[in-house]
Order: sequence, then structure tokens, then C-alpha cells
Amino acid sequence: MIDLKFIRENPEVVKEDLEKRRDFDKKEWVDEILEKDESYRKLLKESQELRKRRNEVSEQINKGKKSGEDVSKSIEEAKLIPKQLEDKENEIESILNEIKNKLMRLPNILHESVPIGETEEENVQIETINDKPEFNFKIKDHSQLMEKWDLADLDRAAKISGSRFYFLKNELAEMELALQKYATDFMIKKGFTLVCPPLMMNKKSYEGVTDLADFEDVMYNVKPDDFYLIATSEHPLTAMYMNEVLEPEKLPIKMVGISPCFRREVGTHGKSDKGIWRVHQFNKIEQVVLCKPEDSWKIHEELLINAKEFFTSLGLHFRVVNICTADMGTVAAKKYDLEVWIPSIGSYKEVVSCSNCTTYQATRLGMRYRTNEGNKTLHTLNSTCVATSRALVAILENYQNKDGTITIPKVLQAYMNNKTMIGYV
Repeated sequence: MIDLKFIRENPEVVKEDLEKRRDFDKKEWVDEILEKDESYRKLLKESQELRKRRNEVSEQINKGKKSGEDVSKSIEEAKLIPKQLEDKENEIESILNEIKNKLMRLPNILHESVPIGETEEENVQIETINDKPEFNFKIKDHSQLMEKWDLADLDRAAKISGSRFYFLKNELAEMELALQKYATDFMIKKGFTLVCPPLMMNKKSYEGVTDLADFEDVMYNVKPDDFYLIATSEHPLTAMYMNEVLEPEKLPIKMVGISPCFRREVGTHGKSDKGIWRVHQFNKIEQVVLCKPEDSWKIHEELLINAKEFFTSLGLHFRVVNICTADMGTVAAKKYDLEVWIPSIGSYKEVVSCSNCTTYQATRLGMRYRTNEGNKTLHTLNSTCVATSRALVAILENYQNKDGTITIPKVLQAYMNNKTMIGYV
């Protein structure tokens, strides 16, 4: 959430940012918020004056009674003030709710290096890493490979859970666990603290970390308790310090979260999303950092380096993309994606999202740190290390051999009892 004080002092900056995003409807909100804010401050002053007058009248009544004066007019005035105060306070509450509703839906201020674009096709490729695989045989997609070697069962999962769920079996289940262990070991060596978070959050804390539209499009609501299944461990790990003031010497806080993730994935999806690529439940290892503002852009690059090193070590061909304004979403000020090469479709698909959310989440969550000049708002950052189901797809397709077998990446072999191959000749 953008701090209201920032909007008061920099309305044109917010409007220009919304123009970059081509979010013209919300551009009008800036003036509406400022008008409501002016009304709020006027009403607040009036309510303070009423409270002052209430005290004055009470004192007049007490003095008048002691001196034998007629205080009937003062008593009548005193009877009216509570209702007047109640009306003012109700109006103030209504205006504050209207302001908050708009503030919670305004997107973050973009970093100056974010490319301007009208579609995701205008995302800017920064680099490619590892060689693109070449095949001298007709390749299979990951669904065909899973069926050939009995590595998954989507049909029976659909029978008991619905579409976009799956059973993993045999070596693919082993590789799933291997990826999780390898990724957590990888991040712990980078100095991150391993955290297993709760898998459900209440709405108040969830509103602090995500776009409110996600409640309809992404999250599963668990009734009757009104909890939400987490869409990523970024959310509980970021909200972990909600309404706290942290000591500066404890920063940065670097965490690696490991958890199942649950996503409704509302909308239509293409052929390339079939199989286990886009699913309702998957496991993910996530990097999360809370830090001082002056450190966040350096740390953003460090999170990207971690993700690049991880996918480089898997031997997969991928590219790094600077996400443009059209594809940014609400929460991040800047975002990189890593997109891995998927041979069966002949194109790149996203496997990592690496975001600096600056003060946006911390403002909503009331997370600050202590300074000599008073408490200041933290910056929050997050990046995928690996979403295992997508990594499995990429490994199956890129490491397939002419006889249908799949070579296991070297870095995972020790985590799979030194197996080197899936399948047999």
C-alpha cells in the first residue's frame, strides 16, 4: 500500500506511475483520495473541537451548580454533544474506510528501470544461460514421458480431487523430494534461515501481502473459519512480523520457506499449461527478505543471482527477463522472471518470479524498524528458488534421450540414492 503521506506530498508522481501502467481509472482515485483526506481532517478537527466544548460545558455546569446559577441551557447543550460527536465519528469512520479501500487497491510505485510496455511481449530479455538442447529424434512432451514410465497419475487424481491435481509416482516422486532438499540445502548455504510456515492465514494478514483481487482469482477460502490456504510461503513469511517494530541490528532477515502452495488458477489456459505445469497444488521453495530501504535494491539483485545459480546448476537452458509495466501486477516495484526452455512447445515458460515490493507490503502490515529519527517502514522482497512441479517438467523434457529414458541432473543424483537414469533400455 502506498502511504497516504506520500500521496499528499507527491500526487503527480503517483498519477504518472499509473499512466505508465495504463491504469487510467485509478489515476482519478488520487484526487478522490486527497479530497476524502481533506474532508477527514476537517471532520477530525470538528470532532476535537466538540470534545473540547463538551469539557467546557461540563465545567460550566459544575461551577454553575456550585454558585447557584441557572445551568439549564448548558445542560441542554451537553445533551446534544454526544449525538453530534457520534455523527462526526461515524462520518470519519466511513471516510477512512473509503480512503483505505482505494489505497489498498492502488498499485506500488514502479522503479525507474521497469520497461514500459502494453503487453507481456514487451518484457525485456536480459540474458540467456546454458546452451539450448538439440535433439536428433522426435521428442516427447512431459505428459508422454510420465505415462511411458508410470511417473504420475492425473486421471485418478482428477477422480478424487478434480482437474489440475496429480499423483507423483516412482522416480518422479523421488526427484520431487530431491529438488526440495537440494534447494533448501542450497539456500541455507547462502545464509538463509529455513522456515516451514502455516499453510493457512486469516484474511487480515493476507490482505497485507497480496492484491485483493487474488481472493477471488487465486486463493482457496476454508469455511467456516474463514482461513485462506497459502498460494506461496512468501505470504506467511512476509506477514510473520506483522505489527512489529524490529531492531535494526536484526536486519536483513533472510528466510527460505518450504511449503505446499494452493492456487485456484481461475481462467483459461493454453495447451502448454497441461500436465503438471499449471496445477492447483504444488511445492515451492521461496526466498523472502525483510530489510532496510537502502539495502533492498542490492538484495534484489542477490535474490536473482541465487535463482540463476540454482537453475544453472540443474543444467537447464533459461533466460532472464525484466518485466514490463503491462505484466507487473500490483505489489512489486520491480520484477525479474526466469523463463526455462520447454522443448515440446519450442518456447520459454516462467519458473521464477523475483520481486522487490519496497514498502508496499510492510505499510499494509504495519512492519517497521527502529531508528534514531523514529520508526521507519521496512522493505520486503521475495523470489522463487524453485517451484518443483515446473522444474520437473523442464527436467523431463530437456534431459530426455532417444530411447525415452531421462537422465537425472548430476546435482540431484546424490539426493536420489545415486540413480542416474529414469527408465530402462
